[in-house]
Amino acid sequence: MVTSILVSRQRSERSIIFLVAAVQFINILDFVMVMPLGPDFAVALGISMSDIGLIGGSYTAAAAISGIAGAFFLDRFDRRSALAVAMLGLVVGTAAGGLATGLPSLMAARVLAGAFGGPATSVAFSIVADVIPPERRGKAMGVVMGSFSVASVLGVPAGLELARRGGFPLPFFAVAALGLVVAGLAIFLLPSMRGHLADARPSGGALSELHALVRRPIVLLSYATTAVVTMASFLVIPNISAYVQYNLGYPRERLGLLYFVGGLVSFAAMRAVGPLVDRFGSFQTGAVGAAVLVAVLYAGFFSYVPGLPVLGIFIVFMLGMTFRNVSYNTLTSKVPLPAERARFTSMQSAVQHMAAALAAFWSARMLHELPDRRLDGMRTVAALSIAFTIAFPLLFLGIERRVVAGAAGVARRP
Repeated sequence: MVTSILVSRQRSERSIIFLVAAVQFINILDFVMVMPLGPDFAVALGISMSDIGLIGGSYTAAAAISGIAGAFFLDRFDRRSALAVAMLGLVVGTAAGGLATGLPSLMAARVLAGAFGGPATSVAFSIVADVIPPERRGKAMGVVMGSFSVASVLGVPAGLELARRGGFPLPFFAVAALGLVVAGLAIFLLPSMRGHLADARPSGGALSELHALVRRPIVLLSYATTAVVTMASFLVIPNISAYVQYNLGYPRERLGLLYFVGGLVSFAAMRAVGPLVDRFGSFQTGAVGAAVLVAVLYAGFFSYVPGLPVLGIFIVFMLGMTFRNVSYNTLTSKVPLPAERARFTSMQSAVQHMAAALAAFWSARMLHELPDRRLDGMRTVAALSIAFTIAFPLLFLGIERRVVAGAAGVARRP
């Protein structure tokens, strides 16, 4: 009898993780495909290569604002209903991107997509934290975050090929159609999730709840670390496609292969990193990822070493990101209390997206397009990214110590 219940629970957990991962795949694909496609729509719409970061920044700025708004109400609704609304809004915003006629209309479409994409991420991670116990959460987070690698392995190369054959609008329409299917599956197959509502405690309202949350030192430290991690990444990420094509001479027709192989390696690593986090701890695995990122940023972007293959640079970059990000997301999932998870992750998403927007806008200001379309200023961008990456382990260690201390305090209570 007990064995039957355990098997049923495990199957339910696997089904929910699969659906959440599918939602995250669409959400992430909608975001990550725009950056590799940057040079394509820049040429088609007459946008400068150095302004590509503005497109990504528009999405993340909108996601930040919606994340702050979501912190006031997401924990008051059934997780399934909140996820459904967020996904349907994301689908509409993605489809609008395919109708863009210039920089303003494309930025407007990305603002709409970001306004719903940010809350979708918050709710998705809250669902995982609600369903999966802490001792198995690292593995579960690895599976859900594996959607990033799947988006790189399958989605981004497919989007690049669709754009090459049918123009830049085609990938936007394809992702919107796929997103509509996944949203329907999530609506009809996910169970109602209202357990967090029973755990909620009476308070003076949403504003006082949020104020109580952000007053806690561990929460503030977590948000500061989120900003540092995101700035380190998004100073570079929006410009990788243009940089490797025009600065390093990587051919456009092989760009899909670059993201396919890099994403495949990252996906394999993702499945290994989750158990490593559960075994050795978040700080150790996260520090390894930071060290790898510093090395590849220096050799591949700050002071390019002649002869280094572009594919090798991209693979190592993805590996470093995988180790760092799975470690970080697993650790921060242990910071909030059950009744405040959506509120916490919504604010965390807001911080993350705002940091990404600032980094993208900042890099766009530092970069300049040369007459041959090469990007001038990449050394400065890479140097800043390295500085933020070096700061990450120190902040990360502070969070882990407080999480361990908090868990020990709970264990000592009678």
